[in-house]
Amino acid sequence: MEGGSEGTVKWFHAEKGFGFIAPDDGSADVFVHFSAIADRGGYRDLEEGQRVQFTATPAERGPQADQVEPI
Repeated sequence: MEGGSEGTVKWFHAEKGFGFIAPDDGSADVFVHFSAIADRGGYRDLEEGQRVQFTATPAERGPQADQVEPI
């Protein structure tokens, strides 16, 4: 992904469908909603400690991840 960021999933609550990513650059944790995870067929979720690429967009309550892809 050109121009994206990389980070590690801090936690993800599959039942609620959201969690947070810790960016590699040390910036603030990024909120991630299940709808932002790349659809590869099947259930979209993330595992704690999983490495991901994403784009961060400003949101009212802080940065939010978009175009999240496991790496």
